[in-house]
Amino acid sequence: MGKITGFIEFHRAKQPYRPVAERVRDWKQVMAAFPEDVLRKQGARCMDCGIPFCHQGCPLGNLIPDWNDLVYRGQWQEAIERLHATNNFPDFTGTLCPAPCEGACVLGINDDPVTIKAIELAIIDRAFQEGWIKPEPPKVLTGKKVAVVGSGPAGLAGAQQLRRAGHEVTVFERDDRIGGLLRYGIPEFKMEKKVLDRRIEQMKAEGVVFKAKAHIGVNVPVDELKQNFDAILLAGGACAPRDLKVPGRELQGVHFAMEYLAQSNRRCEGDKIAAEQEILAKGKPVVIIGGGDTGADCLGTANRQGAKSVHQLEIMPRPPEHRAANNPWPEYPYIYRVASAHEEGVERVYSVSTKRFIGDEQGRVKALELVKVELVQEGGRTGFKEIPGSEFTLPAELVLLAMGFTGPEKPGMLEGLGVKLTERGNVWRDGNWMTSVPGVFTAGDMQRGQSLIVWAIAEARSAARGIDKYLTGASDLPAPL
Repeated sequence: MGKITGFIEFHRAKQPYRPVAERVRDWKQVMAAFPEDVLRKQGARCMDCGIPFCHQGCPLGNLIPDWNDLVYRGQWQEAIERLHATNNFPDFTGTLCPAPCEGACVLGINDDPVTIKAIELAIIDRAFQEGWIKPEPPKVLTGKKVAVVGSGPAGLAGAQQLRRAGHEVTVFERDDRIGGLLRYGIPEFKMEKKVLDRRIEQMKAEGVVFKAKAHIGVNVPVDELKQNFDAILLAGGACAPRDLKVPGRELQGVHFAMEYLAQSNRRCEGDKIAAEQEILAKGKPVVIIGGGDTGADCLGTANRQGAKSVHQLEIMPRPPEHRAANNPWPEYPYIYRVASAHEEGVERVYSVSTKRFIGDEQGRVKALELVKVELVQEGGRTGFKEIPGSEFTLPAELVLLAMGFTGPEKPGMLEGLGVKLTERGNVWRDGNWMTSVPGVFTAGDMQRGQSLIVWAIAEARSAARGIDKYLTGASDLPAPL
């Protein structure tokens, strides 16, 4: 513990962001760099607790007090070694993770928690600037071949671990570029794709083979994988979107969030979008249905496209400013949060449900009919009850459905493999991360359901260990789960 009184002397510093008026005019990263002297003081706030609950809060089991102390002492190279010991891609998590570790920080019992996420990002940014991040190809090859299906955070983490264990690894991605959700689901202003690209280049140098436009079960037969590889890791995510089946759903201008975000990201990549396929917010009143991170991503995108107005709807009540009695530390705090996208302009509407979409004579959406709802407990279950007479309409020429996902897509690969599914429709797996089909493993949202990037990486590391043990009889790969 570098400074015993650090948590008393220094207050939490907020992550700096570029000015709103500046950042909404471009697609560059919205976060600004922490000054080093401020960041080292933030590291000094870490209490080096006897029981560091931040370890429990982080699915990866990151050695947080270690690298907090190292940053305070200015020992940056040692800090990245500690960070990479448990996390393949701290540049992804330090940018995108909602930081459950901070919710579990002991200092958060009666003060603001340590700025763990900001310190993590600063460590990896410094490491790349100094040239400390090098490819780590395996020293010994096993001769075993592994196919990884999906190139999102789970697929990439699993592939890197398996390659470093000495296996031949091929990653199959159905889209035209590698990266999965990181490529086409996360807006450029939230994580610039050069951050993703430098990791892909590192993995290529380590010997990982990437194949884009390879849709398993569609243009690549399932049997081809079973015949050519000794093991398969399914890391395709939970891509089936949750729909809103109310009258008017078929109207033009009503889209799933991922349709909208993927197209916007393609523009940022330089792709040309045909006029008849364009989904643009410019000059339109926009309504986003869903109050989570995907909805916020749509919000930031719409504002950059020049939306006339943006409303974000949420069926749940507005969260409290501070922890509720039934949400104690060290649970993740369900409190009112303001993302950077919300600071850029939005009207957030809580406790509402959509009754129908209203169209014009040309079949385009022009408004939503909404009703206010209240949260009720009936028969031990939580539900929503409409408030009589509370109906109202909201203008909308673009509606984005950001209500989450229902699980992995079943047709094609999963049906072809014949893997067992859970009651929730996710891919079943055993304690070694193997599915009901011998030699076929799974990790990430495909088996867990829609979740966090940090869970995807953690599960992939554990699944990689399971695969390595299956192929060789033993494994030295570290696994958090």
